[in-house]
Amino acid sequence: MRKTAFILSAALMISGSAFAGENKTYEVTITNLTKGQIFTPVLAATHNSDIAFFKLGDPAIAELELIAEDGNTGPLNDLLLSLPNLVQDTSGTGPIMPGDYATFEISGSNRYDRLSFAAMLLPTNDSFVALNSMKLPRDYHSTVAIAYDAGTEYNDELCVSIPGPPGAFCEGANVPDDSGEGYVHVSNGVHGIGDTLPATHDWRNPVAKVTVRRVK
Repeated sequence: MRKTAFILSAALMISGSAFAGENKTYEVTITNLTKGQIFTPVLAATHNSDIAFFKLGDPAIAELELIAEDGNTGPLNDLLLSLPNLVQDTSGTGPIMPGDYATFEISGSNRYDRLSFAAMLLPTNDSFVALNSMKLPRDYHSTVAIAYDAGTEYNDELCVSIPGPPGAFCEGANVPDDSGEGYVHVSNGVHGIGDTLPATHDWRNPVAKVTVRRVK
């Protein structure tokens, strides 16, 4: 709740402004660098420096929790769209398989010059890949993104509590669970205590390569 209030208060301060400055279009490519983790469809947004999807060490907002536990981008998408003239967002890239990539275009401006995105890692309980408020480049920038743990669910690594599409390694369901760590932190990977095997599904950060190129 505290983080949600932070996002909304930032919106209230500047929501009356126009989409300030020259409109710019960027091509964003996200490459999955893992051996055995699938990225769910990505939610990306451009915004100003007052906004962030999360803050390390703080509890995850409910909308981010749904991405981290279930790959559900809808509620965070709706929250972003409720902030008039604050962000442009894009989602629906489709899952990004290990070694594969997704490319999309997104707009920004001199004022709305930050990029964030998030997607769940499958199969995990509540780990997600994210870029959190990166400054958009003048022309081109390449960086990496790491995996975070939302801290909202116990990491039992059991398929019964890990969702996935038909044919995925796990096809469980997002079961409500309040026994997580309670704050967003860097994910420490897969340990083999349940169904997921480290030899197949573990990773070492970074988990994604991100390139951003201005095209207009």
